[in-house]
Amino acid sequence: MGSSEKAVRVAVVAGSTRSGSYAKQLGRAAAAQIVAAGNEAEFVDLRDYAMPLYDGDLEEAEGLPAGARKLRDLLKRCDALLVVSPEYNASIPAVLKNAIDWLSRPHAAEPDVAVLRGKVAALLSSSPGALGGMRGLVHLRQILMNLGMLVVTEQFALGGASRAFADGGALADDGHRAAVDKVVKALVRTAAALRAS
Repeated sequence: MGSSEKAVRVAVVAGSTRSGSYAKQLGRAAAAQIVAAGNEAEFVDLRDYAMPLYDGDLEEAEGLPAGARKLRDLLKRCDALLVVSPEYNASIPAVLKNAIDWLSRPHAAEPDVAVLRGKVAALLSSSPGALGGMRGLVHLRQILMNLGMLVVTEQFALGGASRAFADGGALADDGHRAAVDKVVKALVRTAAALRAS
């Protein structure tokens, strides 16, 4: 990246709250690759943005929960999202879907989905199984596109995730690092182009 180019800021959202989650490990490894390429990465642990299950009555009585407002504020400051999800029963985890549901609600003077519409997203998944969570990415892509996000074509599903990370947290395999780098480059390139238009 040239000195005159402004770094792209990426929110890296891990779709699991489990401390040792492979999605979190992959998200942190991807965030490190984003920073190494001269951009900015903000890692999002959904445990730090606790939200009750979406309930229209609760929303009407109390508005958006504090966790949803906090996450909205972070996403507003970012140019792009990298969503890293495990696969639960061939789909995405409830905690990730719930966060998306709250984020798609109107807040203050903003219409619904305003914080997501028009932003660029890229998808990664991880699983101990051979498919790497690929089936869940189909649902995740559909959800984000329905909210008006531009989801880049490039994606990566990390199979055998229990054996995929080195002691320092980086991906151990050169091919896996290259696959993540390809996704990250597409995300950053697209976000930078949209910001410049």
